[in-house]
This record gives sequence, C-alpha cells and structure tokens, in this order.
Amino acid sequence: MLGNWLKTAVLMAAIVALFGMVGAAIGGAGGMMVALLLAGAMNIYAYWFSDKAVLKMYGAQEVTADNLQFRSYYQMVRQLAENAQLPMPKVYIINESQPNAFATGRNPENAAVAATAGIMRILSERELRGVMAHELAHVKNRDTLISTISATVAGAIASIAQFGMLLGGGRDNNGERSLNPVVGILLMLLAPLAASLIQMAISRAREFEADKAGAEISGDPKALASALEKIHHYAHQVTNKTAEAHPETAQMMIINPLSGISFDRLFSTHPSTEERVTRLMGMATH
Repeated sequence: MLGNWLKTAVLMAAIVALFGMVGAAIGGAGGMMVALLLAGAMNIYAYWFSDKAVLKMYGAQEVTADNLQFRSYYQMVRQLAENAQLPMPKVYIINESQPNAFATGRNPENAAVAATAGIMRILSERELRGVMAHELAHVKNRDTLISTISATVAGAIASIAQFGMLLGGGRDNNGERSLNPVVGILLMLLAPLAASLIQMAISRAREFEADKAGAEISGDPKALASALEKIHHYAHQVTNKTAEAHPETAQMMIINPLSGISFDRLFSTHPSTEERVTRLMGMATH
C-alpha cells in the first residue's frame, strides 16, 4: 500500500493534471489562468484568515496557563507540543456538547488547537492526550497548507467548468469550437465532481497520516484508537449545529461532525473509523 505521504503526492499531482486537462479543453490558456487566479486569491485569503473566522464561528474561548478549570488540558498540549518539537499553539475550548476537536492556523508558528466541552466529558485524560497529539500532528504536517492548495485547484476546476457553461466552451485560433459539444458538456459536469473526489481522498490520506504521527507524538496508539471509537459513537448521536450550518468546516474535525452519513466512502472527507482503529492497533503491536 502506498505510504500516506506518497499517496498525497500522487493525488496532488492528479488534481493538478486534471486542472491542466480541463483548463486547456474548456477555457484555453486564458480561461485557465483567470480561473486559477480567482481560486488562488480566495484561498490565499482563507489561508491567512480562516483560522480566526472558524474559531469565532464556533465561539471558541482561549485557554491560558492560569486558567484553573482547564489547566491540565493546557499543560497536556504544552507537553505534547514539546514532544512534537513544535511551538506552543494557542489552546481553545468550545462550548459544544458533541465530542470533537480540530487544529487550525497557517503554519506551526501561528497554530491553534480546539476541543469541545463534550470531548472533555467522555474521554479519559489518556484518550484526550491521544486526540490532541493527532491535532498537533496536523500542525506539524502543515495540513492546512496542503488542504489550501488542493482547494485552490479544485476551485479553479469548478470555475473553468462554470465559465465553459456560460461561454460555450473553448475555441481555437479560427474561432471554431475546440471541443465536441457533447464531450464538452460531460467534461463541464464531471470535472468538478472528479476534483472534489480527489480533494476528499487527499483529506482522508492526511487523517491517516495525522493518526500515525499523533500516535508517535503521544507514544500511545491504543489511546487514540479508543478515543476515536468513543467520539464516533457519541458524535452521531449529538447534533453539532455550527457544523451543520457550515459543512465546509467538517473536514477539520477529528471525526466527521455531520449527522448525514455518506453512502459511499468516496464522498467522505474522513476515513472509516474502523480502518483508522485497525491501523492504530497494528501500530500498538509493533
């Protein structure tokens, strides 16, 4: 099986190749550049400012070293950050009953980790340690950057497809259609779907890698495996209203927070919990 980093690289190459093919076929060089610039501008903005927007959206409250109620949580993150050789991130608590957690920030020097009140209630200290190590692994692996690049290219593909629908597809130097109309319509419809599927596959690969790296940071893969099973069980019983209202944030969470469960794992931003647990337990036996 391909390693998670190699798999990510292959998928990133695939989505870039898809962009080139679709751009050349539908928008031509000019349309391709316009779409890439538009998508890039939107995602550069998101890369720099989305962390603050998401934390505000979820009503996250910062936890400091002198916070008595969450002192052990703060110290836990500090110790794990030292284990991972990372700068100390900002630490947040979210007043949300659904158990979940996420990391955000454009790089390790500007990172934040957040956990819900619900996850504090259902997990043991050992399990919570495994979860926060997973989130710090996302920071160490710069997964925010990877997701931003994949989102930029996927967004550009969708933009080209929309331009193609509006303008009737690309044309050659003689003003003739450069693509069979039927093929063009199919490409315009299917290309954004293919880009989304690749983007979701990248997200799943990054979750596997964060599980692996998180288990190494905490030194306790069994704890993360146990935490994932508990979170999965409770998360689908408790509605997360903010996540339901903003489903684009679901990929950030350690477990999919949305109540609707996809009928096909191809359309999921997260791997199956069973497979994640199996891989972690395999780490524990070596």
